[in-house]
Formats: sequence, C-alpha cells, structure tokens
Amino acid sequence: MYFVGIDISKYKHDCFITTETGEVIEENLSFQNTNEGLNQLLNLLKSLDHSKQIRIGFEATGHYGMNLKLFLEKNGYSFMEFNPNLVKQFIKSQTLRKTKTDKKDAIWITKYLISVDYKPHPQQFYHKFTLKSLSRKRDKLVFQRSYYLVQITNILDLIFPEFKPLFDNNFSVTSLYILSKYKTVDKIKNMKDYDSIRKVSMGKFSYSKFLKIKDAAKNTIGCSDNFLEFDLENMIELYNNINNKIKFYDDKIIDIIKELDPPTLSIKGIGYISCAGIISEFGDISRFKSPDAMVAFAGIEPSISESGIESHTGKMVKHGSGHLRYHLLNAAEMIFMHEPIFTEFYYKKRNEGKTHRVALSHVAKKLVRIIYKLESENLKFERNI
Repeated sequence: MYFVGIDISKYKHDCFITTETGEVIEENLSFQNTNEGLNQLLNLLKSLDHSKQIRIGFEATGHYGMNLKLFLEKNGYSFMEFNPNLVKQFIKSQTLRKTKTDKKDAIWITKYLISVDYKPHPQQFYHKFTLKSLSRKRDKLVFQRSYYLVQITNILDLIFPEFKPLFDNNFSVTSLYILSKYKTVDKIKNMKDYDSIRKVSMGKFSYSKFLKIKDAAKNTIGCSDNFLEFDLENMIELYNNINNKIKFYDDKIIDIIKELDPPTLSIKGIGYISCAGIISEFGDISRFKSPDAMVAFAGIEPSISESGIESHTGKMVKHGSGHLRYHLLNAAEMIFMHEPIFTEFYYKKRNEGKTHRVALSHVAKKLVRIIYKLESENLKFERNI
C-alpha cells in the first residue's frame, strides 16, 4: 500500500510517498499548481505498482486545492481531506520541535494519513462541487433580482401607484410584461393589444382588468417625468436580463441533479433547486458522524447558555453556510405542507407555543436528520423512516 501526503499551497504543492513498511518512494516532489505540474504528479502516481492500493491525503485548504482535487478525481484517484487543526495537534503529539517547511509538512501529512481510517471523498465530488458553485451564484442572482423589484416598486409608487395593487401587490409575469412593453403611463392608458397580454397570462388576464388598468392610468395621481420613465425602463431591463440568467442556471442545476438523483429528492416538497442547494452544501455525508453533526454544520441548532443552576436555550446560532440555511428553511416551508409527518410535527411545535419561524426551524432540523439517514444509507424516503 502506498501513502501519498501532499502539502498544498497557492502556487505549488509538495509530495511525500511511502509504503506501509516505511519504504520511502518519493522524498520531496515539488510540483507547480499548473497543468504541467499536475501531470508531473500523475506520471509519478502511474509509475507506482497499481496492484497495491494508493491512499492520497492532504489538508483542507479551500480553493487552493480545488484544481488538484478535480484533477485527481478526473484521473480515477481517490483522496482524503483533513482538518488542518487535527494535523497540527497530531504533529504536536509527535514532536516538540517547531521546524516547519513544506517538505516537512508533506511528511507529517503522510504520517497522519497512515494513522487514521481512510475515508476518501465520494466519486460525485466533481458534480457536487459544480452544483455548489452554480447554486451559490444562482442565490446571488436571486438576491439581485429582488433588489431590482424593490427599485421598480419605488419608481411605480411615484409615477403610477395604482398599478401594483391591481395585481395584488405582486409582480406577476403579466404585470412585468405590460411594464416592459408599454414602459410609460401614457402608453399604458392607450394600450390596445389585449390579446397579446392574455396570451402571456395563459388566458387568466380578463378584459375587465385590462380596462381597469387603462382607467387607472388615465386617472393616476402619480407624477412622471423623463428621468423616472428612463429609470423604470432601465430597472425592468436589468430585471429581465438577470431573470434570464437565473433560468439559465436553473437549467444547468436541474440537469445535474436529475443525473445524480440523490435520495433527498425523493422527499415530497423538495424541488430540484432546493435539493441541489442542500446536498451540495453538505457535500460528503460520510464526513458527518451523526445527524446532530449535520445540524450543527448547518447552524440551525439553538445556542445554549448555562450559569450556575440556570440553563436555557437561545436563538439559532447561524454558524456555517447561509446558503445551506436558506435552502433548508425554504424546503421546510414546502415539505410541511406536503408530507404528513412534517405537517404533524410542525403543528405539534405550534401547539407548544412556537412561532411559525421557530416551528419551521424545528422542521428543518427534522429534515436534516432524515437526509442524513437517506443519503448515508442510500434510501428513498418513506413515511415510516
């Protein structure tokens, strides 16, 4: 068996290879974080006896090691990541010396790799990394889209305050189509193309509402000018552009999540986008020792305060990924309406005096515990799980 320890840095990596008997195969390979450097490592790995197992380990270093991880997976090699603090504690337990070089670090990482159970990243690492990147960028676009909707509302409050209430104070596809096509209050009060609007609304837009909008435009108390009309047109254009980008990301995410078909997707109420956000943020489920560890990672556990004989819980700690909490709480909002066991659990918490948001956070924690069982045991969701 070969043990390959790699010390990762931004521009170069250092590698040390030994066998279980202590035979040193490579004492100090230093290779650049480039295509040429990674192929230098690949050639060394290929030169090893492949009838023996090859275990590769390195510290988690954020994005510095991402290219290396993707390269190893692409070429069929498994690897294990370590918490840097655990490696640091291991070194302290082995020596009192404080000599630190990249070469020495690679040796210590190899020794640590030998001392622990080998738990490599799953083969779906690349797909989950891609999902995480796509989901996070999509979340940022959704946030920006919300900003533009607020700006459109603010402008309409000045030039046509009667418009949004006609659509229950929401921006529907139909309302945004009217604003995009006609752009100004004067054009809206003179609009004539009812059929195109009705077609956009899938037949839901009535002729009486068409007349109400025109009448409201004729009698509006709003005050418009060239700047406000320009600003409205610009904000709508920005909104439409970003909405198209979100749809592009949605398509990419859905393609990947359909291919992966994770067990979490079998829970009724969890859609493709929420599922992608949840499983990509959690990553490799095998690195969590228990469901409680996943709850803690998500930052949805309550804080605990103890002093003397007093003990009480506080607000959600909100550690970890905000993207993960966002998707978990959104999923909780849907599943408690679709899955009876979550519905019953939600109302149990409400009957205990919990507010809607607090009850939802409890649903989210229950969801995480079920996800742990489904993903770790590769099970489809059933209500008796």
